Amino acid sequence: MNMDEELDDRKKKILNMLIETYLKTGEPVGSRTISKDSELNLSSATIRNEMSDLEELGYLLSPHTSAGRIPSDKGYRFYVDQLIERQDREVSEIKELMVSKTEKLERNLKQVVQYLAQNTGLPTVIAAPSITKNRVKFVQLSALAEHQILSVVVMEGNVVRNRVIELDADLNNEELLKLNMLLNTTLNGLTLQDINLGLIQKMKESAGDRAEIVENVLQNLADTISEDDLEIYTSGATNIFKYPELSDSSVASAFLQKFENEENMAELINDVQQDAEKKGSGLQVYIGEDSPIRDIKDCSVVTATYDLGNGVKGTIGIIGPKRMDYGKVMDSLSNLKDQLEHTLTQRPALENGTKKAIGPSSTEE
Repeated sequence: MNMDEELDDRKKKILNMLIETYLKTGEPVGSRTISKDSELNLSSATIRNEMSDLEELGYLLSPHTSAGRIPSDKGYRFYVDQLIERQDREVSEIKELMVSKTEKLERNLKQVVQYLAQNTGLPTVIAAPSITKNRVKFVQLSALAEHQILSVVVMEGNVVRNRVIELDADLNNEELLKLNMLLNTTLNGLTLQDINLGLIQKMKESAGDRAEIVENVLQNLADTISEDDLEIYTSGATNIFKYPELSDSSVASAFLQKFENEENMAELINDVQQDAEKKGSGLQVYIGEDSPIRDIKDCSVVTATYDLGNGVKGTIGIIGPKRMDYGKVMDSLSNLKDQLEHTLTQRPALENGTKKAIGPSSTEE
C-alpha cells in the first residue's frame, strides 16, 4: 500500500495543515492549533486521535519536551510528493494550453503589426508576451543518476528550466527532502531581485556541506529569466522613405540595419519594459536624443506595454520622424494595447467613446 492509499482525506488535511504550520513556526504543533481552522470543523479530541494514528503510521513524531508533534521524514515525503504532483499537473495543463494558443498568437501578432504599420504609415515593432518580473513558484530537486541531481525551477507564468547538478557525493533521501523544504519555504514567491546576499548566506548556512547545491539552484533561477528570449515581429520598414529627413541613403541604411536586426529590437523592447516598470506607465514617448535606438537620433519612438497578468507583458512600438503625428500614434497604441489585453486574456475591453478598435477583426477569434 502506498502512502496515498493508507490515508483518508481527513488525515491528509490534518497532516498537510500540521506540516505547513510547523514550517512557519518551527514549533511542535498541537491539536488545538489545528482545530482553530474552520475548514476542518473538528474537535481537538478528534484531531488528537487522528494525529495519534498518523504517528503510528510513521508520518509524525512526538518530541519528549512537548505535547505537540512534528513531521517525520515520511511526513515530509508525503507533503513534497503532493506538491510535486500538483506542480507537474499545473505545468502540464499550462503547456497544453500554450501549445494550442501559440499558433493563433503568432498569427494575431503578425496581423496586428502589419495593420498598425498600414494605419500609421510608420515602421512598427511588436514583442510577443514574455515574463518581465518572475516570482519563484516551485523548486524541485530529484535524484537523477550517481553523483547527479536534477534541479527544476518553475516561475510565475509557468516558465520551467531544468539543470543537472554534479555532486562530489550522493545525497541520501533525507538530505534531498530537507534541501527541497529549505529551497521552497525560503524562495517561494520571491523575485530574483528579492534574493539578496543576506538571504543567500542564510540559505547556505542552513544547507551546511551542501551549500554548493544552493548556489547551483540560484544560478538556475537567474538562467530562467535571462534565457526567456523575445519573439519580435516588425512591419513597415520602408515607410521611413516617405520622410525626406530620414530618406537620405546613409540615414535610411543605418535605420534599416537597426530595425531589421532582431537583437537590436529585443534590446529596444527590454529597455522600454524596464523604463515602464520604473515609471509605472504603459505608454512611453522617446524623442530624438532620448531614443532607445542608438545612433538614430532623428527619430522618435512611441511604445505601449500590454499586460496579461502574472508578470507576463509585451510591448508595441512605432518609430518615425520627430514630426510624427503623436496624437494619432498614441491613440492607436492605446487602443491596440486594450484590444490585445482583451483578445489574449478575454478581459472586458476598456470602453471609451472617443476611441475605436483599430486591429483587424481576425484578432478577435
